[in-house]
Amino acid sequence: MNRQLRVSIAIVSYNSRDVLRECLKSIFVNSKEDGWVVWVVDNASSDNTLEMVRGEFPQVNTIANATNLGFAAACNQGIRHAAGNSILLLNPDTVLLADAVDKLTGFVQSHPEVGIVGPLVYDNDDTDSVQHSCRRFPTYVDALFGRSSFLTRAFPHNKLSGSFLMSAADHSKTMEVDWVSGCCMLVRREVFQTVGLLDEEFRFGFEDVDLCQRAKRAGWKVFYYPEAKIVHYIGSARAETPVHSIITRHQSMKHYYDKYHRRSRLLGIPVVLAIYTKMMLVIASTSLRCVRRLLRGPEGGKDGPSGLP
Repeated sequence: MNRQLRVSIAIVSYNSRDVLRECLKSIFVNSKEDGWVVWVVDNASSDNTLEMVRGEFPQVNTIANATNLGFAAACNQGIRHAAGNSILLLNPDTVLLADAVDKLTGFVQSHPEVGIVGPLVYDNDDTDSVQHSCRRFPTYVDALFGRSSFLTRAFPHNKLSGSFLMSAADHSKTMEVDWVSGCCMLVRREVFQTVGLLDEEFRFGFEDVDLCQRAKRAGWKVFYYPEAKIVHYIGSARAETPVHSIITRHQSMKHYYDKYHRRSRLLGIPVVLAIYTKMMLVIASTSLRCVRRLLRGPEGGKDGPSGLP
């Protein structure tokens, strides 16, 4: 006999067939099937993603978009169809470990003041590298000190990057934070009822930061809970169009700063210049890595672009 539905899992896919297969496998292996339901919203993939899901995972619900609506809009489709007390927003390039869903839902159920919670996130299967998946809210200055920024790479131990990325925090401990990564984010249903769905102006990136910002302003707490663990293979879901993704992400960054930090047109000019200068540097760096991979050949290894600001 099935338990009452506790959580819906919403996954947005775009040309993510192979990584999505591993993600779905991990869901059905590591969580209890009678307490949740899975929705995959596909943004017009051309790699037979939907055919794979429907053929190999018939228990998964699917929504097929005729065009790429962007992450936030597609995610909202999944949220609207979702049932249960909580909704888990999950990237297709993730793998759940050891009852991660049940641990996240259990944490929210035990802490009624918590509206959003995220797990510990590993970079790879070896679980030897922890991603900085919880952060402080970005300010004007932090636009220059994200994980993949030139200044962070050039001066990895500077205080501004460390403060924003929370790199000095003990990621083995549960803690209240400003925001958690949308690669795996459990949201209490009442949060969406209170603050609304994801802002669809964020086509790719910063929709997770914005949701946590609105939730905290409405009185909810956001927590990082490392007892729940996942692996996130950064970059794989958007590897087909890296330049387009980089541009879209920085447009989302500009929208975030306009929404929360723009106080005057004059002050906004240097911020916009900084954001788009950073965008050009990331494009140049990504292009250089692609050229190096081509020169090294298929056995030369690969680099992946960062999925976090």
